[in-house]
Amino acid sequence: MFASQANLDSFKKAPEHYAPQYGGYCAYGTAGGHKAPTETETWTIIDDKLYFNYNKKVKDQWVKKTAAYIEKANVNWEIIKDSE
Repeated sequence: MFASQANLDSFKKAPEHYAPQYGGYCAYGTAGGHKAPTETETWTIIDDKLYFNYNKKVKDQWVKKTAAYIEKANVNWEIIKDSE
């Protein structure tokens, strides 16, 4: 459900823009070099990008140094994204 028709229209034009980073896996875990599942209520938006975390405790760590974690996760994601 979208808050407005304008939001729905924007989503339909570019759905990939709204996709979570790292395939929806935990951003903190990705920074650590592994894939981890997430809880949807742990989301954050940074620089217009959506990130999820494993749980609230992990999110509390993530928000302390998001820029550093994002930098590590971006590098690690290229290595682990195709792994099982």
